[in-house]
Amino acid sequence: MNSLNQLSIWLSFQLSLVFIVGLPLTLLCWSIKNKSKAITKLLSNYWKISILFFISLILLIGEYNFALLITNISTLIMTISIWFWNDINDELNEYRISHALTTTTKIWRWSITFISLIFLIQSLNNINCVSFINSAQCEIWLKPSTNFYLILKNLFNFLFGASFSQPVAKFLGLFALLIYTLGLLQWAIIKFPKSGRNSGFSNYGRN
Repeated sequence: MNSLNQLSIWLSFQLSLVFIVGLPLTLLCWSIKNKSKAITKLLSNYWKISILFFISLILLIGEYNFALLITNISTLIMTISIWFWNDINDELNEYRISHALTTTTKIWRWSITFISLIFLIQSLNNINCVSFINSAQCEIWLKPSTNFYLILKNLFNFLFGASFSQPVAKFLGLFALLIYTLGLLQWAIIKFPKSGRNSGFSNYGRN
């Protein structure tokens, strides 16, 4: 694996830290402050979906062979989720470019789309890593999850007084993946047929 490929993978994870975590968190606080129901609902749905990305990082820590595949699936469904809702899209299109919150949200949506595409291209360039992350040439994919591992290790030790190892990470990641999949299936089978692509943001926040 050449140095350029290593650098591009490293940069992709750094960008994901900004656009998958930092900016959407800022936008959520901003939208709540401005009482923008459409954007608040968009970000609320996004955070529910993006849990899969963090599950994939845990699986990378556990060196689960299909962790990279799950990472790509997570970025794909995150991208779908931020463009999926017709009523939110219509609401955002009504605002002019001078509306800072809406414009920033639109830029963020395109950034997430771009990051998803980058992850896909990089994975195709390292196609063996999609199904066998433990091979020597895939080591670079495991390095970005190191900092996340240290955070979880300290948190796990603080809460449970136990060590957070790779087998534990793999078990927790797979268990979380099962729960996530069941939740997604429940939405697809029960809620989606009723609401379709309507987020119902106008009712968001009502008791």
